[in-house]
Amino acid sequence: MKRRKMFYLSAMAILVAAGVFAWNTMARAAYESAEYKVVASDGKFEVREYPDLMLVATTTKQDAQGRDGSFMKLFSYISGANETKQKISMTTPVFMENNKEASVQMGFVMPKEVAIKGVPKPTGEQVDVRKRVGGRFAVVRFSGQLTSKQAKESEAKLRAWMETKGLVADDSVEGSNVETAGYDPPFTPGPLRRNEVLIRLK
Repeated sequence: MKRRKMFYLSAMAILVAAGVFAWNTMARAAYESAEYKVVASDGKFEVREYPDLMLVATTTKQDAQGRDGSFMKLFSYISGANETKQKISMTTPVFMENNKEASVQMGFVMPKEVAIKGVPKPTGEQVDVRKRVGGRFAVVRFSGQLTSKQAKESEAKLRAWMETKGLVADDSVEGSNVETAGYDPPFTPGPLRRNEVLIRLK
């Protein structure tokens, strides 16, 4: 009897986990994602080619996870806080670029159609439009909460992998050559999250 109960509980746990995974995958697929071309793949590591992307961005802290109001500033922009009062679809990922002041530029990628037609000017404070210059990037994917500790550990693994492949980081582009990217809403369970560290390459 006890063994049967354990079997049912295990089966239920597996079904729930599968259901959450399927729901999360479908939820993520509902958003337009920034385009890129995979040049090389090695397990959780990739080399990608990105085109120029237009972002609406604001400053935050790495571990704030948007709780400092930065996420809502960007969400207000796509909800109509712009010069044309245009509602703009949410996309993935949310890019975060470190800078010298130990803060982070959090950026929403503009949908391709909006970027082509022209990105409307923000009306909210501390929000601006900028271009993320395209190029080749080394990337590592990881799950869990996107904290500065996890990002630093993943960056170290990525740099070690780059060294084995003879890949060199590019410091010629203004700003940091290291970015993090998050693909999921805050309520997504850690094991199901898709996070990435990206390093621009020469």
